[in-house]
Amino acid sequence: MKKITFAVCGFGHIGKRHAQMVHKHEFGELRAIIDNDKNKLKEAKSIYPNIETYLDIEKYISNQKSEVGIIATPNYIHTPQATVFLKNNHHVVIEKPMGIDAESSNILANNYNNYIFCVMQNRYSPPAKWLKDIVEKGILGNIYMVQINCFWNRDKRYYTPKTWRGSKQFDGGVLYTQFSHFIDMMYWLFGDIENIQTKLYNNNHQDITEFEDTGFSSFEFVNGGSGTLNFSTSVYDKNFESSITIIAENGTVKIGGQYMDEVSYCHIKDYHLPELEKTQDANDYGHYKGSANNHDKVIDNVINTLNGLEKPHTSAKEGAKVVEIIERIYNSTK
Repeated sequence: MKKITFAVCGFGHIGKRHAQMVHKHEFGELRAIIDNDKNKLKEAKSIYPNIETYLDIEKYISNQKSEVGIIATPNYIHTPQATVFLKNNHHVVIEKPMGIDAESSNILANNYNNYIFCVMQNRYSPPAKWLKDIVEKGILGNIYMVQINCFWNRDKRYYTPKTWRGSKQFDGGVLYTQFSHFIDMMYWLFGDIENIQTKLYNNNHQDITEFEDTGFSSFEFVNGGSGTLNFSTSVYDKNFESSITIIAENGTVKIGGQYMDEVSYCHIKDYHLPELEKTQDANDYGHYKGSANNHDKVIDNVINTLNGLEKPHTSAKEGAKVVEIIERIYNSTK
């Protein structure tokens, strides 16, 4: 095992999480933080005195090199920044979403030889791994119907002061910023969708976002069965639920809780639910919370892959596919 060197681009909530995971890893070395906010760079330097700090990627590239660039910046610059890293012989870790348009995401996924790791950390949660196992082994039999519910709170506390959040051009919408992890879960478990019909509403975000806060989408899975996605960020005060319910030939299951972090229901023919590992707490950002806190496992996979011990747990093509599905869901309202 050799140490793998990293640069983190973006020192907000998620960038800090990545930096922490790299710094504490036995075989990770944090070499640089890149952010266009000088105050954040001062903060980074106070926490990690031995790193270098840069105001943009180009200055970093001209002065220093690492093996891996981690992108934890606003949605709209994920793809351009990944391109800069890849062209300068870095492997890349991209926070969700990979991008906010399918065309540029697919170009990124299909034109570089270096590794592109898309952060889909919900896949590591014990209920998600269990569900993947019983679907792949055919324990549920034919899938008849899947219902995905994502009901969260994102209010003025989240969108104020005005930043890239809430902008159609820079944010993209709640399916990109809040719920892309759960669309990844859907695709990972059941495959692609077709015959999509969607309705969007803006219940209480008219003065703080340029897009919907609520939507309902119905579709069919290419592999068989039908599905619905119900989502909202207009829930009062705090997150309520993220869940997947499956009605299938041999039984019914639901993983739920606020972050798909528990098995809420399991009734399957000739099957007993095994004892699962405890799910790690969700990312806590003060007055709001995000998805599963499994970034340590993401960094583990990057380091082990670059040492030849594993293969990437997520691929660039999967990340691009999630962007494409979101784009098709939004386009199905027209």
